Parts: sequence; structure tokens; C-alpha cells
Amino acid sequence: MLSHGAAKDALINMRIHSGMRDFIDRAAQVSGKDRSDFMLEAAYEKAEEVLLNRTTFILSDEQWDAFNALLDNPPQPNDKLRTLLATPAPWE
Repeated sequence: MLSHGAAKDALINMRIHSGMRDFIDRAAQVSGKDRSDFMLEAAYEKAEEVLLNRTTFILSDEQWDAFNALLDNPPQPNDKLRTLLATPAPWE
């Protein structure tokens, strides 16, 4: 997670049902946190999980061999590849 010492320079506003807010408040209190810190930590952890699930993959032995073969014989650069490599990742 980002450093707690970093300046907070963005604002997030949301509307939720009061029952949901009360439930979150109870969980935050049990965790020894205020609502904002609890929600921010939970949202950040979920965002990490979602992004990591998109970057980790499991391969069979055959798929691993095929994957390594592709790495050993990369394609020649072309315009689409140059565009892809010049595009910043969503988290940058």
C-alpha cells in the first residue's frame, strides 16, 4: 500500500445505504480504524487482487513449453507492437 506519510491529494465521494454504512462502521471500529481508513484499505487491497489476478497465470507443461518457444523466438517489431509497448500501463 502507499505510504501513510504521503500527502493525500485526491477526494472520493460516494453515496451508500445507511445500513451498509453502519455495517462498515462496525467493522472499522473492530479493526481499530476510522471509516475512511478502513474503506480505503479494503478498496486498495481489492484493487491489488484484481490487478494481480490479471498478471498471474497458470500453464500446463505443454503450454509452458509453447510459451518459452515464443519467448525464444520473438516477433519482428512492427507498428502494432511499437504502439503496444509505447502505451502506459493502466496503473502508471
